[in-house]
Amino acid sequence: MNVLVRTAAGCFAIDLETAEIEPWDGDLEPAPVPVLNLPRVLDAAAAGPTIIAVVDAKPPLLVSHDVGTTWRESGRGLPRGNAIAIADDDPDLAVYAARNRLYVTRDGGVFWTAVPVELAEIEAIELRG
Repeated sequence: MNVLVRTAAGCFAIDLETAEIEPWDGDLEPAPVPVLNLPRVLDAAAAGPTIIAVVDAKPPLLVSHDVGTTWRESGRGLPRGNAIAIADDDPDLAVYAARNRLYVTRDGGVFWTAVPVELAEIEAIELRG
């Protein structure tokens, strides 16, 4: 699985398994942001009944596994972020973008791991299989 990242320095493709990074010159079209009745939402992504919202709060994420009926906080210890992407075929796999670092969850937002690549001013992300 690759994450496409648009930064202030250009676009890159990062392999989530190997953390290999390559310049990328394609179009980056993040999924449409779902409409949510939550305060201070910066970005959100949905796949099936799973929705993850990036909020201007601590912790910086809210996760719902029932289409937004109930929410739980996620990402304690993560820095403030600005983008989220969820894999269409695996809603447990998501990537969260802070200012210059990516974080991955493979368990629906319970645990987050930093990708060992630092980028300049991340603006948008997209997951591609």
